[in-house]
Amino acid sequence: MTTTNINDPESGHVGGPFTCCRFKIEDIDEMEYLSSDKPYPRGELCIKGPVVFQGYYKNPEKDEEAFDKDGWLHTGDVVEVWQNGTIKLIDRKKNLFKLSQGEYISPEKLENVYNKSQFVAQIFVTGDSLKNYIVAVIVPDADFIKMWATKMGITKEGDELLKSKEFLDTLKADLEDKAKSANLNSLEKIKKFHISTSMFSVDNNLLTPSMKLMRFSAKKVFKDIVDQLYMTE
Repeated sequence: MTTTNINDPESGHVGGPFTCCRFKIEDIDEMEYLSSDKPYPRGELCIKGPVVFQGYYKNPEKDEEAFDKDGWLHTGDVVEVWQNGTIKLIDRKKNLFKLSQGEYISPEKLENVYNKSQFVAQIFVTGDSLKNYIVAVIVPDADFIKMWATKMGITKEGDELLKSKEFLDTLKADLEDKAKSANLNSLEKIKKFHISTSMFSVDNNLLTPSMKLMRFSAKKVFKDIVDQLYMTE
């Protein structure tokens, strides 16, 4: 649907649309992505044209979810449009959840922020519409933590190290630092987390073959853990 110009020196975008497609962006008020944003218009990417698939096989309900009444396919991708007409993917719309204050949270956005911590190998951010804060399941980076412990003169290993006050306090402080650097608001900051030593994978049904988090599956797998996080005040 898009292509980059061989003479374009800029990186970080997916190029502009093919001539056989029409693109538009639609405001997402609850995420504060607007076509009026400066310097770059932002919103959900919608496409239309002969190369766009016509619909799902014998599934009109899915068709209604994907297409609006004017035939635009709503991709769920949040983009910003650069001045030269190229498009940069910046977020996803479809995985929002709401907290008790009515605030919409984009877990993928937050996971991208917190994954920048060297202590974190994988992370699943989630919330509850009856609660006023978010929680997370974190798989720590074992190799980095081992190096960190050695540098700090900590002799604890394995589960003892991961449950230690030294590690938990350091991880919490690093997550708070990443949140501050990304200008996250108070509701986007992880209040509680659970440490898991089992990597998310295709085999345990937590990752797709393209290595993306299967959020619906993760909600089921970690339901008891998340419930416990919310029970302990």
